[in-house]
Amino acid sequence: MVAAAAEKMSGEARRDPIQRNKAREHMSTSIDQVHLERMTLGDRSLEREVLEIFARQTAMTLERIAGAGPARTAAAAHTLKGSARGIGAWRVAAAAERLEHAAASSVDDAAMLAAIAELEAASFEARLAIGLRLSETDDAPAPTRGRSRDH
Repeated sequence: MVAAAAEKMSGEARRDPIQRNKAREHMSTSIDQVHLERMTLGDRSLEREVLEIFARQTAMTLERIAGAGPARTAAAAHTLKGSARGIGAWRVAAAAERLEHAAASSVDDAAMLAAIAELEAASFEARLAIGLRLSETDDAPAPTRGRSRDH
């Protein structure tokens, strides 16, 4: 569902400059571009790979959390927190940290359910932004490095 929504929006963003700007704006609030660029050493191919992995990992982790016990939920949230920090998805990292603490304390089921809902929302937003970002880079010409061997 997220991939379909991102694909639909990314198609609109390709055709419409206003939508393209909205996509960039959305990405900038969901993923810290400066941090991501620093972590990937400015390598767009590596950035793409890292973002694709994060999007897949987020979806799989949320599936694992559904119906898991508090210990597994806390462990999954902890893993996702680290991954989110790695790419600069600060909202996802904060939500994962809240879920990790709520699951570890396992005192209040309502708090854990609220933390799961917050993580799902933050993750959806991040994956949507990633989908838009990746579709945007599909349209960009590949950068050339150095001189060609034909010279």
